[in-house]
Amino acid sequence: MLHSFNSHINKSLPFLNEAKLLIAISGGLDSVVLTHLCHQLKLNVALAHCNFNLRGIESDADETFVVNLAEQLGLEIFTQHFNTEAYAKQQKLSTQMAARELRYDWFYNLAEDLKFDYILTAHHADDNLETFLINLTRVTGLSGLTGIPEINDIIVRPLLPFSREDIEGYANLNNYEWREDSSNASDKYLRNKLRHHVIPVLKEVNPELLANFKQTLENLNDTADIVDESLNAVAKRAIDTINEQQIAFKISEFKKVNNPKAYMYEMFKDYGFTEWSDIVHLLDAQSGKQVRSKTHRLIKDRVHLILTELPSENEQSLSIHEDDLSFQTPMGMLSFDDVDAVSKPTDMSIFVDKDVLKFPLVLRHWEEGDTFYPLGMTGKKKLSKYFKDEKLSLVDKENTWLLCSDNAIVWIVGMRADSRFKVTDQTRRILKITMDLD
Repeated sequence: MLHSFNSHINKSLPFLNEAKLLIAISGGLDSVVLTHLCHQLKLNVALAHCNFNLRGIESDADETFVVNLAEQLGLEIFTQHFNTEAYAKQQKLSTQMAARELRYDWFYNLAEDLKFDYILTAHHADDNLETFLINLTRVTGLSGLTGIPEINDIIVRPLLPFSREDIEGYANLNNYEWREDSSNASDKYLRNKLRHHVIPVLKEVNPELLANFKQTLENLNDTADIVDESLNAVAKRAIDTINEQQIAFKISEFKKVNNPKAYMYEMFKDYGFTEWSDIVHLLDAQSGKQVRSKTHRLIKDRVHLILTELPSENEQSLSIHEDDLSFQTPMGMLSFDDVDAVSKPTDMSIFVDKDVLKFPLVLRHWEEGDTFYPLGMTGKKKLSKYFKDEKLSLVDKENTWLLCSDNAIVWIVGMRADSRFKVTDQTRRILKITMDLD
């Protein structure tokens, strides 16, 4: 296996030969063999071990084992203890998901702080099959059936081509020791049920199961490339605008394709949406209709679908006092300067009669029923009508701030000033207000 592993590194992962590598080691068979293989090839590796404190004395024994192995091989090792159950409860996660989150956060921090180029994990061909079957039992798309990626950012899985049988055979041949996790014998988790009861039957039915599965994954990944190419072409035509607040998609482009639901699923699945029929219905819904996930929403806005994060509920009105020469806002820095004369205003600056203002000023979002007196016009206008005339989307309106004096709008920031505060021949003190965007 050492020869095959070396060949695989040189052919598919040659960058590992010159890189600084961190091996995630549990003390189990797979990560121990990965450590020995990398050590045999004289790769530049160090070890990282997580003690999740889930199995009492057994967890501590795992840690002692990997520390001794590192000493035996002359490798640097990093260990970390976690209160996994407390974290799972705090974050409302399963124990497995909490442990995964904790370990990968720590691995990434180690890599960043100590300049490791890649993190190696010991996932192998049987793990890949188990993951495929788990995803198959759940709602998933093509991406859920293309297997564990061999390279994902700085995570590299060099044992993916090898079976559990290959790995165990190599360990026994070389008299390696490893730790057995007692939880692996339990059928409490779906992965273990598949490992103990389903996959052995499949291998009995077809001894070439893993080889055939590998070919199937290659076929599925080839198909995924075709899907991605088509999806990218539609996305390129559909995306109208992108900024920090939103992505606007042309509804007409989704209606042109034969299966809008399929394209919309692939385009929006990573944002947590699940109600796909409702999302398709947005194409013909009234403006303002929206579908939400836990983190994002899709909004029908005339000829667009607008994707945005859910609005924060923490943004409140801000009070600005007369002695505040500058004030940090969610938009940027709001500055106040006494000036002697009016120069040409811009979208991000206005000139007002300071004596007409009543401090403290208030910076807030618009509310239904707000009205103002647009500078350059006579009479007042509802903000809802002004926004409609300006063709602002729901998201644009939500991100608009109003500078107010005693409930009267002074400035729709970045858009229009109110004529009640304009500089006149009777003005004695001129105040320039400027917004410098972040």
